[in-house]
Amino acid sequence: MTNRSHGVRIYNLFPLLAGPIESWTPHLDRIAAMAFNWVYVNPLHLPGASGSLYSVKDYYRFHPLVQGDSKKSADELLAEFTAAAADRGIKVMMDLVLNHTGIDSVPTESHPEWFVRNHDGSLVSPSAIDPADARKRTVWSDLAEIDYSDRPERAAVVGYFANLVDHAVRLGVRGFRCDAAYKVPAVVWQPIIAAGREAADGTVFLAETLGARLEEVDGLRDAGFDLIYNSAKWWDFREGWLLEQYDRFRSIAPSVAFPETHDTARLIADLRDTGIGAKKAVELRYRRAWMFSSVFSAGVMMPVGFEFGFKRRLHVVETRPEHWEKPAFDLTQFIGEVNRMKADVPALNEESPQRAVHLGDGGRVLVLLRRRDGAGDWVVTVVNIDGDAPATVHRLEYLEGDIREGREVTPGRAGGPFHVDHAVDLAPAEVRVFAGG
Repeated sequence: MTNRSHGVRIYNLFPLLAGPIESWTPHLDRIAAMAFNWVYVNPLHLPGASGSLYSVKDYYRFHPLVQGDSKKSADELLAEFTAAAADRGIKVMMDLVLNHTGIDSVPTESHPEWFVRNHDGSLVSPSAIDPADARKRTVWSDLAEIDYSDRPERAAVVGYFANLVDHAVRLGVRGFRCDAAYKVPAVVWQPIIAAGREAADGTVFLAETLGARLEEVDGLRDAGFDLIYNSAKWWDFREGWLLEQYDRFRSIAPSVAFPETHDTARLIADLRDTGIGAKKAVELRYRRAWMFSSVFSAGVMMPVGFEFGFKRRLHVVETRPEHWEKPAFDLTQFIGEVNRMKADVPALNEESPQRAVHLGDGGRVLVLLRRRDGAGDWVVTVVNIDGDAPATVHRLEYLEGDIREGREVTPGRAGGPFHVDHAVDLAPAEVRVFAGG
């Protein structure tokens, strides 16, 4: 693992909600104020007939909404945006879609031999099987699947995307969120990732692995990714599967947690599905979701609107700037405090051995212990699983013998002493974090 993946705090600025790229500077100011150090933008490219951001027609032209009324070229606009972000201490990450193009893309016309074909010669559209139910299969008919089998044509496809990465890096892009990374062979990713790092040392590649089977994630071990996604969003704080996956995959790359993404429903919709709708109760769970996402793994990410409790799900075709909502609340200050806490605690910025202990109030409290590899640093995270009632851990037993005392780093409580013999009181849905070593 390399330092390029440490301390990744990503804000996803969704292009169809943000509007023309020349109007994004106020977003950058808000993102910087919340202490994010990366801004990730979904595909900016010209889409095919379906209008989907992920159905790319031309990788070197912008979506009409992103281009706006500007007469500048896409290259000029992107370079100006990455420079504006850099002025605020933020790096830009863009989507890299390699598994497919739009079915009506420039490459399908100019390089038809690059694509998977049916027996009748028609283009094959990619599909996915629901990991929870193999009987459910989704086919994206607006897409054309690229053929990455071991054949002479593969070198040309790899060269095309390596050039695309090189081009973006030279315009100031410093990271790539690699869509459906598990569907592309590691042998294909290797030269493309190498091209990005050759163009600029420290270029980061994040593997999108949502919906992948465990063996598919394992298949990325030799690809060279700096980061992968994890599934902390779906954890109930009790079952063992998340920590098992964390331990299994941290040898591939550090991971990124999130409370919601453009691929999921908004958190507020999930809460309402479980009968939680009161403003205070929702806000408490938002705070817990961000705090836990931030302390669980090396990286953290959130989409635009999370800080305001937006309700409308982001849509890769239909979302528009006029869908900007009236905030249900404003968590920008809290998120900034949590992000600064994360940045200041080394053990929160890398993937290290982590184990769970349930303590206090009949198992309503989760205690996580994480220790840095090869260092004495440690972090203890205490989570009140109950969102409706306070909880108390009267004594933090069962931690490792050399962990006796440290300091609290929780925003609003930072600086207080920590000792394993002291009680830890938690408000409903509260997360408290202690560090030492």
